[in-house]
Amino acid sequence: MASAYTLVLHGGAGTIAPGSAADEAPYREALRGALAAGEAVLAGGGSALDAVVATVVWLEECPLFNAGRGAVFTAEAKHELDAGVMDGRTLAAGAVAGVRTIRNPIRAALEVMRDGRSVVLGGDGAEEFARERGLELVDPSWFSTERRLAQLRTVQAQGGQRAVVDHDVAAAVDENAQRFGTVGAVARDRHGHLAAATSTGGLTNKMPGRLSDSSMVGAGVYANDATCAVSSTGTGEHFIRGCVAHDIHARMLFLGEDMARAAQQSIDLALAPIGGRGGVIAVDREGRVAMPFNSTGMYRARVCEGSAPNVSIFAD
Repeated sequence: MASAYTLVLHGGAGTIAPGSAADEAPYREALRGALAAGEAVLAGGGSALDAVVATVVWLEECPLFNAGRGAVFTAEAKHELDAGVMDGRTLAAGAVAGVRTIRNPIRAALEVMRDGRSVVLGGDGAEEFARERGLELVDPSWFSTERRLAQLRTVQAQGGQRAVVDHDVAAAVDENAQRFGTVGAVARDRHGHLAAATSTGGLTNKMPGRLSDSSMVGAGVYANDATCAVSSTGTGEHFIRGCVAHDIHARMLFLGEDMARAAQQSIDLALAPIGGRGGVIAVDREGRVAMPFNSTGMYRARVCEGSAPNVSIFAD
């Protein structure tokens, strides 16, 4: 029997400074656009998996966020992109890491999942796989923006080797500067199935070869029809160490916590104690939503079938 769908997305933790509605307008408009792209899939009877991929593709195409076009630069002034996707119905997952020419890394992650021989493909192997699967490849310059290059130069001028998350480097440039971030989506379709997808450009000035939690099942992305679907955003190394996305699932499954409590407890007990900042979006098998974060804000949006879309940036 068909039931109502739910779609939730994020555009990263850490935000523009609270200010005028005009400052926020481009981001709210972008979040609504991405939400509409994913909702169109669900409203047409499509799967949660296809919906989260469509949502993240839209965000990868938008230079306001740190994924795809508009991704941050490595210490070598290059782009290395990561993405991961998981199907809660089958527990199949796929990811790519450190890719440089794949226009939409989330589509490559989906193809890795469908192929089934691997869960994560990285570097040149992932590039060749994408070529064989007929995905669109672009010159690396397609991902570049002047703002991102300026951020890299600022960080390098201020002291060298540290890698910085979006909202921190923006603050270093200008305390009122725009913030950007990793993107992700989670969904429940009309058949009750769940899925999650996450995509990122990583950290500004990151070491070449550094991989993010976005490409790691259980850290930046997780989905299981028995419990929930989760996409993470924030300081990736901490999400990896805390296995945050899987921790929410485990709290629900083994401790019997509802999703809202499980998600908040994971932020408070698995992430924060080791210095992590950021947040998660999550949807459970009943379509309930949780979006906790411990950063200044988190770009986020949600829609449930039969209800108006909701877009938020700060803790409102």
